[in-house]
Amino acid sequence: MSSRDENALEPVELIRQSGAVLRVGRAMLTSGTGSFRVKTAMDQVAQALGLDRHEAHVTLTEITGTSYRGPIFRTEVAEVHSMGVNSNKLLKLTEMVNGLQPGTTPEQVMAAVDEIDRTPPLYPAWANAAFAGVACGAFAYLNNGGPVEVVGVTVSAGIGQYVRRFFLHRKINQFAATMLAAAVACLAYLGFLAALDVATGGAASSHEAGFISAVLFTVPGFALVTGALDLAKLDFSAGVARTAYALMILTSAALAVWAFSWATGLQPEPVPPADTPYLLTLALRLVASAFGVLGFALMFNSPVRMALGATAIGMVANTLRLELASAGVAVQAATMVATFVVGLLAAWVAPRLRVPRITVSVPAVVIMVPGAAAYRAVVALNNGDAQVAVTSGAQAVFVVISIAVGLAAGRILTDREWRYEKG
Repeated sequence: MSSRDENALEPVELIRQSGAVLRVGRAMLTSGTGSFRVKTAMDQVAQALGLDRHEAHVTLTEITGTSYRGPIFRTEVAEVHSMGVNSNKLLKLTEMVNGLQPGTTPEQVMAAVDEIDRTPPLYPAWANAAFAGVACGAFAYLNNGGPVEVVGVTVSAGIGQYVRRFFLHRKINQFAATMLAAAVACLAYLGFLAALDVATGGAASSHEAGFISAVLFTVPGFALVTGALDLAKLDFSAGVARTAYALMILTSAALAVWAFSWATGLQPEPVPPADTPYLLTLALRLVASAFGVLGFALMFNSPVRMALGATAIGMVANTLRLELASAGVAVQAATMVATFVVGLLAAWVAPRLRVPRITVSVPAVVIMVPGAAAYRAVVALNNGDAQVAVTSGAQAVFVVISIAVGLAAGRILTDREWRYEKG
């Protein structure tokens, strides 16, 4: 039988439609969004193309989709090896999917996705590194650092993020790139302290603990949060995979932090808060929270309006969290309240900015992810300090759980599709 005769027996149009649906799902997954949104987007495309229905199974690295039309169906599988976060791409894909009309052809969908894939990053590599540095510098203050820690962390984290981006864009293994970037950031902070020591005659010794904030750009906050939301939606295959991926990234960076600590003798001990007037402390927390969220949002390639929306939400919510903790509320409870507020504010802000909710809620929450506690736990574990390891590790785990519970509660309250399970 000739190839022409074989083509006559194939449901060619269904093949094209199924391929277009899968292409959109793959593009959504590579932008960093959760499996629920990937499935929703694929279903929207399927309806616009005229399919009877579409079902998908989405994990961190794979999509299995089945398209139905009348008595026939087609199942396809796609693998995704590029795991990252691109908020601008997610926005463009969401706008494209929401704008599809009945009668759309597979060729139109493919052309639209091709155009989005060709869109270059909004910001150059040096700017991306600077955004990471600003975010980590804000973290340094929120971790009770002073001006020296803030400056040193800003510089060293920016260098580390530049290194990580350089290797990731050249398809180097993500875990190796993360470990190397964390090591470079630690060494850059050590170099900063050495220069400060020379300039001031030995004043750098009281600022050693700041190096833990210099590696917080490696914390996979987007993966942790979307993984937690997938679990809250009862999508265990995607949620467990995302959470495992995030933990492996954390472990890669933590091993580099431990090796640096072991080789240099520097210890990431918590720093007590400075004794400053209440109103000044409140103002500085608002400013640091704003810069932290803004830095992470822009590092995720968010357009400015999207980043500012996330900043407004995160500034209010994170300051509320810190104030509650200062008032004696358990940090887990304070975090749960703050992330619940993020969920409510995101439901109000995102539609008015015409952006996906996840693009303003996740950057607002990333600043609450307990990266410093997680890294301290790994360092203490490797040093044989079981008490510190258990205390810091338990704190990190329970805070992450609190983030998931708060965000899920806000989403369930404001989103009907989350409030009710499908029959």
